[in-house]
Amino acid sequence: MACIEARGLRKMYGATVALNGVDLRVEEGRILGLIGPNGAGKSTALHAILGLTPYQGELKVLGLDPWRERDQLMREVCFIADVAVLPRWLQVSQALDYLAGVHPRFDRAKAEVFLAKTSVKRTSKVRELSKGMVTQLHLALVMAIDAKLLVLDEPTLGLDILYAKQFYDSLLNDYFDGSRTIVVTTHQVNDIQDVLTDVMFINRGRIVMESAMDDVASRYAEVMVHPDNAAAARALGPIYERQVFGRGIFLYDGVGRERLASLGDVRTPSIADLFVAVMSRDGVSV
Repeated sequence: MACIEARGLRKMYGATVALNGVDLRVEEGRILGLIGPNGAGKSTALHAILGLTPYQGELKVLGLDPWRERDQLMREVCFIADVAVLPRWLQVSQALDYLAGVHPRFDRAKAEVFLAKTSVKRTSKVRELSKGMVTQLHLALVMAIDAKLLVLDEPTLGLDILYAKQFYDSLLNDYFDGSRTIVVTTHQVNDIQDVLTDVMFINRGRIVMESAMDDVASRYAEVMVHPDNAAAARALGPIYERQVFGRGIFLYDGVGRERLASLGDVRTPSIADLFVAVMSRDGVSV
């Protein structure tokens, strides 16, 4: 069953096309990474999904029209933005009190358990917390809500590697249960590579690549090629080529690994390398 389904999704800001006829389908129980350069349409897509902006085309989220049925949808959806939205004067304990009073699906005891794994103190005010601690507080509050869809917009932006890893470890171990759906946008592609079940690249308001992570290894391959084999490598039609230490690294879509093995060492490309290749092919200077 689809958690999110869009057909011909379109959004204009004046003369600027933010979403250009997007078709997408996200099944329940998946973790989708929506990745794209600045201005590609990621945030606009999330805002449409969350019912924060009107749009043209068809869009259903958990079977609901997010613009017309947003009140009902928000009972099933949680959102973490890339900037802190908690009042700076608010104490952590007051944030817990507030959520317990306004959200019928908030489990305060569960939030307390999550916070116990951090160094966030109940008596601290938001302004006294580091960016990493604020992110941990956000995640604790959200994970304690029994929601069907979690939307994350650059959730670890500005965090160091340790905090980012802890964030995604908590997300997988303490929140994701195989039935909830998570949509995350980020520029820090390597942080989420091992978290995702599906990946989608967006550029100029269009989906330019989508794949289940299980299919990436079977579909895409990268080979480091000695200069003597460069011509043979190009003859096989790579989608991207770059030079490292005097050798060419060629990335292929749909070319069997048996054919590539004679050219050099074959490996599965990282999502970051695949993103660069697809964006370059789509006319983005990288």
